[in-house]
Amino acid sequence: MKPMPVKNEYYRNRYRVSRLSAVARVVFIRMIGYHRTMTTDQLVERYLNHLRVEGGLSRNTIEAYRRDLGKFQVYLSRDGAPPLERLTSGSLRGFLAGLKAARLSTPSAARCLSAVRGWLRFLLLERLIEQNPAVGLAAGRRGLRLPKTLSHRDVTALLDLPLRPQLEDHRDRTMVELLYATGLRVSELVSVEAAHVDFAVGCLRVTGKGSKQRFVPVGEPARLLLQRYTDDVRPQLLKRRLSRYLFVSRRGGALTRQAFWKMLRLRARRAGIARAISPHMLRHSFATHLLEGGADLRSVQALLGHMNIATTQIYTHVERERLKTVHNRYFPRRTH
Repeated sequence: MKPMPVKNEYYRNRYRVSRLSAVARVVFIRMIGYHRTMTTDQLVERYLNHLRVEGGLSRNTIEAYRRDLGKFQVYLSRDGAPPLERLTSGSLRGFLAGLKAARLSTPSAARCLSAVRGWLRFLLLERLIEQNPAVGLAAGRRGLRLPKTLSHRDVTALLDLPLRPQLEDHRDRTMVELLYATGLRVSELVSVEAAHVDFAVGCLRVTGKGSKQRFVPVGEPARLLLQRYTDDVRPQLLKRRLSRYLFVSRRGGALTRQAFWKMLRLRARRAGIARAISPHMLRHSFATHLLEGGADLRSVQALLGHMNIATTQIYTHVERERLKTVHNRYFPRRTH
C-alpha cells in the first residue's frame, strides 16, 4: 500500500522522521536478537575487547580475565547447566562450590567471581541479560596472607653473585639489581624502554597496570650497573640492530616474563637459596625492607604504583612489628 501524499512540508518532515524512527527500532530489535544468539565465547571476547579499549587494561590483565572467565565457560558447558539468560545466584554458588572442590584457593576463587561479576554487569548494561545474578554474592572470607619476602641475607647473596664473562650474565645481574632497587612488577621490568631511563636524575619512567605511568627512583648501585649495561653490554647484544626495549636478547627482542622467571630461579640456586623464589618476592622484599627502614606507607604506595592504599596495606604487619619494637624500647614501664 502506497503511503498517502503529504502536501505540507512540516508534516512531510514529521512523517519522514517517524518512518526513520520505525526503521531504527526494527534494526535495534534485530540487533538485540542477534546478540542474544551469540555464543558465550563471542560474548566473552566482546567483554574483553571492551576492557582493552575502554578500560585500557594491559595484555597480561586481559589474559588473566580470559583464564578466569574460561573456568566459568567450562561450568556453563556442562550437562544440566542453565543457559546464560536463566542464571541465578544459586547457579553461581554451584560454580564457586566447583572451584572449592577443585582446591582453588579462596583468593583465586574471589578473583574468578570478580571476573564473572564484571562480565555479567557488562552484559546487563548491553541489555543482553535481564538481571545480574551475581549481585550480593561473595566468594567467601579471605584469610590474611602475608607477602612472601626474602631476608636481607638472601637478597645480598642474590645480588652479589660473582659475574661470569657471558654478556647475558651482566644483563641478568643488572635486571635483578634493578628489580629489587625499584620494586617493579616483572611485566614492567621487561617492557622498560631505553628512552625511559634518565641517568642524570637517576629514575625510570614505568608503564604499569591500566597504562598508568609513574617515575621510580633508582639507587646508585643499580644506576651504575645499568649505565655499564647500556654503554657496553646492550650494544654487543644488539649487534647494530635497533630495539626500543632496554633489556634485550641476542636476537634483539625484549626478554619475556617467563625467561626472566627461569633465570631468577637459576641465579637463586647459584646463590644457595634453597626455597623457590619468584620476581614478585623481590617486589615484596623491596616494600617490606623500605618499611623496616622507616619509610611511610604512602611513599611505598607511590613507588609500587598501587592505585589504592588498601593494596599496600598488606605490608602493615611490618608497621605493627616496628611499633611494638619502639614501644618495647622506649615505654618507661617495659619489662626487664
